[in-house]
Amino acid sequence: MPTEIRPLAEDELPAFAVIAANAYPAFQAHSAEERHTIVQRWIAQAADPTISNVGAFRDGRLVGAMKLYDFTMNVRGAQLPTGGVGMVAVDLLHKKQRVAFDLIQHFLRHYRERGATLTELYPFRPDFYKQMGFGYGTKMSEYRARTESFPAGPGRERPRTLTIADAPALLECYNRYQAATHGMIRRDEFSFPRRFANPAHHAIGYERDGRLTGYLLFDDATDPNGNFVLNDLIVEELVYETPDALAALLAFLRSQADQFRTVVIRTQDPTFHHLLADPRDDSGRLIPSVYHQSDTQGVGLMYRVIDLPGVFAALAGRDFNGQTIRLQITLDDSFFPENAGPVTVAFGSGQPHVTDDPAHDAAIRLDVTEFSSLLLGAVSFKRLHQYGLAQLSDPSASEVIDRLFRVDDPPICMTAF
Repeated sequence: MPTEIRPLAEDELPAFAVIAANAYPAFQAHSAEERHTIVQRWIAQAADPTISNVGAFRDGRLVGAMKLYDFTMNVRGAQLPTGGVGMVAVDLLHKKQRVAFDLIQHFLRHYRERGATLTELYPFRPDFYKQMGFGYGTKMSEYRARTESFPAGPGRERPRTLTIADAPALLECYNRYQAATHGMIRRDEFSFPRRFANPAHHAIGYERDGRLTGYLLFDDATDPNGNFVLNDLIVEELVYETPDALAALLAFLRSQADQFRTVVIRTQDPTFHHLLADPRDDSGRLIPSVYHQSDTQGVGLMYRVIDLPGVFAALAGRDFNGQTIRLQITLDDSFFPENAGPVTVAFGSGQPHVTDDPAHDAAIRLDVTEFSSLLLGAVSFKRLHQYGLAQLSDPSASEVIDRLFRVDDPPICMTAF
């Protein structure tokens, strides 16, 4: 049965809300009032040109839908247009009928036709999207650290409470951090006012010479057993441009020890535990032989290359670690065949150039899932080769190729969608 995929009109959003409520019961949107609230929020989002609602129709009936996001992502220092997808939902009576397949195919082609070379999503099931060619990104670590474990800091300058009037300064601070951080998504003027719309959210910021150079967004949670004097402080976002901004924000967390027993912080920084006097969480778990559990980790954001020659053209001028090699890259991509096949990239002193000349010094072959993770720096070529997930024509080139794709830090993303 043919599928028509097109943008949704405003009067079609209630049908999308019903499908989404059934697909994601945790959203608690089963009553007419709850779904009306969601629809009104989506209608308000129409002012944001980077977000669109798209539906899949069969025989004129809405059978699935999704939200598309026009992003700009920092990839190895270059700001690249990137497509995001979220709220992929299929009607209960049309499961296992390739509706999600059609939606994701449309998503990929939509952004490729518009010149994007990368896409990303948060998976409801990682294995489902891995089969569609999405590769794993950086793991998220959740720390549950005692408040006293955070450093006290120098105490010279204290952060201040931020309000909606500070939204422009927050955006400027975030986007400066984004421009310096691989993997981060650029934000627009709609981002922070939405945060302040909920009075349960808190924000503090650190200023130096009149400029906001760091901020902390956080919520609080009470003890589930009803002890109202036992609370947790939940850090939603920590951004800092300088060591003194970080020191002041961490000192603020420590100063809350009289009210909050635990700070819950979610971070993609693999070395965050070095900041804590005691990195142990509250589980008391010991991993053999004597490794104290410090955090729990999860796999989340996934990336996908949708235009292999295009992504290297977009990264022209970026330095792939000074390596010189003519590398033939063959991607296996059964889900999106126009992205498959060999491409030769000539790297000269780290600068990539896609060439029509097929002559090469070495050739690699791998699935688009692994290549996407490799390009973003979420995994090394050395590991992929050791795991048997990447083939290499000349083993002597392994070290050069590994250095070629290496990044200082894995990709970080603070944007939920």
